[in-house]
Amino acid sequence: MSHKYVGGCEHVRTWSDHDPIDNHTCHCSVCKRVTGQPTTHVVFFSHGDLKAANEGNMNRQPFNSENPDGPLELCTCKTCGAPIMLDDKQHRIRVIVPNLMGYQSRGLEASYHAFYDPKTGVAKPSDGRPVYEGLRPEFVWPAAS
Repeated sequence: MSHKYVGGCEHVRTWSDHDPIDNHTCHCSVCKRVTGQPTTHVVFFSHGDLKAANEGNMNRQPFNSENPDGPLELCTCKTCGAPIMLDDKQHRIRVIVPNLMGYQSRGLEASYHAFYDPKTGVAKPSDGRPVYEGLRPEFVWPAAS
């Protein structure tokens, strides 16, 4: 069966036939620490819209080591260690990072910059996309499912 968006690894596949609810380039310190990238392309799906096959083969650990009781868990493959997705314990969202989680970026392009902090000394992005200190102002968190 073909799906609109497909990722994961050979042991744990993820997919969605629904469009994401948010796409941004993240500048937050947590993403920088976890990915090792200066910015991270992040895609949010409503929790029920991103499916996973073989979820039992995923290890789960806190996404933010400085807030281990926070809602997001980093899911990695027990077999190969590949990052699979971020899962929200409150069942609001599931998150992928296309370049690290097996997804093609086509159709998932970031529409803005999130969590930009000028105090870091990093130049403000000038690629024409809006730049915010948090998520885009009109973003509404989905209800927990």
